[in-house]
Amino acid sequence: MVRRLVGPSAVSANAVAQEVGVSQVTLSRWLRAARSVADMTRPTTKKWTGAEKLRVVREAHGLSGSDLGAFLRREGLHESQLTAWRAAAEAALAEPTRGRAMPSAEARRIQELERELRRKDKALAETAALLVLKKKLQTIWGDADDSTDAQSET
Repeated sequence: MVRRLVGPSAVSANAVAQEVGVSQVTLSRWLRAARSVADMTRPTTKKWTGAEKLRVVREAHGLSGSDLGAFLRREGLHESQLTAWRAAAEAALAEPTRGRAMPSAEARRIQELERELRRKDKALAETAALLVLKKKLQTIWGDADDSTDAQSET
């Protein structure tokens, strides 16, 4: 009955209850119990430390074929994990390429100051453009104070 309640072609607990003659509450309880048992039997993934990964990569280095397969089963790994760990270890041990060195604190500070300077230059250029536009509008439309004085006199 529990199998009928799960999966892609699952039937509702109410339908099974009417069909079989068992209460819906009992079926739901059985379903919850089955799911908790399934959760307990599901294998947990191990959290590997860097030292453990390095040990596995070293031990697997000379193995191939069935020996490698037996080793991976014993460790509970898949070959793709071993390949990824090997690539990460090789990348970490590789010579650092020129130009990719970590920037010093002083270099980071210089970059930060240059970024701030560019931002302030943009803001200053925008303000200058707004002032120029304001002056042009004043020359085209005239001074706002002049037009109000002329209207109040008439």
